[in-house]
Amino acid sequence: MQICAGTPKADLRVGYTATKKLGNAVARNRARRRLKEAARLTFAGRDLAGVELVLVARRETATLDFAKLQAGIASALAEAGK
Repeated sequence: MQICAGTPKADLRVGYTATKKLGNAVARNRARRRLKEAARLTFAGRDLAGVELVLVARRETATLDFAKLQAGIASALAEAGK
């Protein structure tokens, strides 16, 4: 995850990506949907105004336990100081 300093009053901006290394379109879309939902639940209630994120789906994203996926996103935010 990368965090870039945006304008302080701008809304949270999030980009999601899944490469062809993950598999066919069905596998990539499943991984991307899981990543989006985990991020949505993790970001709820946090003050992330002006933050720009890029979340990259990995092979484990499609099969990882959902709670662990959320915990991974939360720990990455904590590590980045957000």
